Amino acid sequence: MFAAEAGNGYAEYNFSPSGAWAAYAFSGRREGMAPLALDMPPDIHAHHEGAYLLVTVLLDGIDPGPLRLGITAVIEEKDGTKSYWALHHGGDAPDFHDPDCFVAQLPPAD
Repeated sequence: MFAAEAGNGYAEYNFSPSGAWAAYAFSGRREGMAPLALDMPPDIHAHHEGAYLLVTVLLDGIDPGPLRLGITAVIEEKDGTKSYWALHHGGDAPDFHDPDCFVAQLPPAD
């Protein structure tokens, strides 16, 4: 997830080892969700049976920065067990849309 330093809007990008992906724009926390058009689809490669992903995506239309990032993952094991990972969880339960999860910083583009 990417959020500008100011304002409530953010963008969400989801990538899967299967090659499936989705991108959305939000006007606020879980508000105003709309599909986010990408000029080119992401290039997704799963390695070692999905143990890690290499994703290349052109992020046109993203504010040039600085940006706050929420880097998260949902891992589903072969037995169906799910775990929720983030650099920071804002509350007792995982909520990737919580502004407190946007802890990584990306400086402005030159």
